[in-house]
Amino acid sequence: METVHDSFRTQGLVRPRRGRVLGGVCAGLGQRFGIDPWPARLLFVLILMTIPGSQILLYPILWILMPSEAESTAPVAPPTSPIPPAPAI
Repeated sequence: METVHDSFRTQGLVRPRRGRVLGGVCAGLGQRFGIDPWPARLLFVLILMTIPGSQILLYPILWILMPSEAESTAPVAPPTSPIPPAPAI
C-alpha cells in the first residue's frame, strides 16, 4: 500500500530544498503547477483570506503531508576517456 508521502511524491507535490521561505509548501505547489514561488505564495494567501480560519489548518497539514524533496546527489561529471601518457623523449 502506498503511503501519503509516496502518493504526493508520485504526483510531484514535494517541498523543494531551495526556494523555501517557511516550510516550502507554496514553493512546492508552485513547482507542481508550473508557476513561480512568489505568485504561488500570493495566490495561496489570497485564497486563504477568503476562507476564514483555513490558514491555521491548511498550511501545517500540507507541511506535514508533503514530503521534502530528496537530497540530490553530487553532480555527475560526464564520462571522460583516460588521457594517454606522454611519450618519453
